Amino acid sequence: MEIKYIHEPTDLQCGQAVLAMILGTTPERICSMLGNDRETTLAEMKQVLRGNGFTVSDERVQVTDKVELPPLCMLSLETPRCWHWSLFCDGTFYDPEHGVMDDFPASNRRYYWKISRKEDD
Repeated sequence: MEIKYIHEPTDLQCGQAVLAMILGTTPERICSMLGNDRETTLAEMKQVLRGNGFTVSDERVQVTDKVELPPLCMLSLETPRCWHWSLFCDGTFYDPEHGVMDDFPASNRRYYWKISRKEDD
């Protein structure tokens, strides 16, 4: 899957930016779909992905090293400032706040939910 990096439009739109990168759209479009331009919940993230042809695991998995990550997943990271959504795809981190990275942004606790296209399951 090819990801086009999107920086979060505001400090509260990391979830919308992650969804936009996965779906190949804009954060503004995601805000419109959700009726929400503030923090996104796990339920909202799953609803948008599942409604657009993706499967999202129900299980939240704690992770310490990137080698433990599946090829595509959304991440919930406890950063020094807040809880934060991020994206991992094929060995690269696409973080709405920190940019394209080779490893996790600074974070104390890290969790992921595996994502796949329904036709790939």
